[in-house]
Amino acid sequence: MTRSLGGLVTEQSDPRHRRIDLLPTEEIARRMNAADATVPGAVATAIPAISAAIDAIVARLADGGRLLYVGAGTSGRLAVLDASECPPTYGTDPGLVVGVIAGGAAALTHAVEGAEDDAEAGVAAVRAEAVGPRDAVVGISASGQAPFVVAAVTEARRLGALTAGLSCNTGTPLSAAAEHAIEVVVGPEIVTGSTRLKAGTAQKLVLNMISTIAMIRSGRTYGNHMIEMATTNSKLADRAARMVSDITGTDLRTARDTLEAAGLELKTAVVMIERELPADRARALLAAASGRLATALDA
Repeated sequence: MTRSLGGLVTEQSDPRHRRIDLLPTEEIARRMNAADATVPGAVATAIPAISAAIDAIVARLADGGRLLYVGAGTSGRLAVLDASECPPTYGTDPGLVVGVIAGGAAALTHAVEGAEDDAEAGVAAVRAEAVGPRDAVVGISASGQAPFVVAAVTEARRLGALTAGLSCNTGTPLSAAAEHAIEVVVGPEIVTGSTRLKAGTAQKLVLNMISTIAMIRSGRTYGNHMIEMATTNSKLADRAARMVSDITGTDLRTARDTLEAAGLELKTAVVMIERELPADRARALLAAASGRLATALDA
C-alpha cells in the first residue's frame, strides 16, 4: 500500500542538520562525509537479499535472457549509467543490460514532469522492451513507490520475468511487487528529501554489485581481470597489455606485441602466450570453450 511521502524514512528531516546553512563549508563537507560513511553498512545488511537476486539474475542470463533496470529520476539515471558501463567493461552486447528511465532519454538531463507518476508508461516501457520469461527486471526507487517503476515490475512479473525491487524504505509497494525485495535503509538525508545523496549512493553500490557479480559469474572476468574489456583508446590498450602481462607472467613488451598481433583482443593474446599458438588458432580454442578463458587454458 502506498504511504504518504511524510511517512517514509527517506523523507524525514534530520534535526542534527537543521541549520547547516549557517555552517562553514568545511563543516558541511565533514557532515556529508560522515553521513555518506553510513551507507556501506546499510548495504551490508541487505547482502543476503542482494546475493539471492544476483544468483537468480545469473540463471536468466545463462538461459539467454537480459537484465533490465527500470527507474525514475535519479534512480533511472543510475540505471542507465550502470547499464551503459557493461559493454566497454565486460564486452557485452548493448542489448544484454538495458537501462530504462521514466520519461525516456530526455529525462537523463532534464526532469520530465509527471513521468515518475505514469504507471501506464511503466507498463508500456516493459512491453516495448519485449520482456519475457528469460529476462530479469530490477526496479529502482528510493521511496519504493514510484508508480512508473512499480507498474513496470508488476507487468514484468506478469510476463514471467524474474523481478527484483531496490528501494531505501521498508515494506514498500515495489518490494511487494517484486519476487526479490532489496531494501537498503539509509535514513534521512542531510538535505531533507534529497534522495540523490545517501539513497542514490546506496543504489549505485547495489547496482555495482549486481552488474559486476553477474558478469563474474557469467565468465566475463578471469580472476579479477576485465578480460572482455574493449580497448578503444590508448589508456585502455595500455591497461589491456598490463593485464596480459599480469595473467601470463610475460614482460610488458611481449604482452603489447602479442596484444597487437591479436587485434587488441585481450583473451586471444593470453591464449597465444599461454598455449604458444597463432591468433587464429587461439580464437578457435576460445570459440570451442564458449569464450571462457579459464576453459580454453585448461583444454
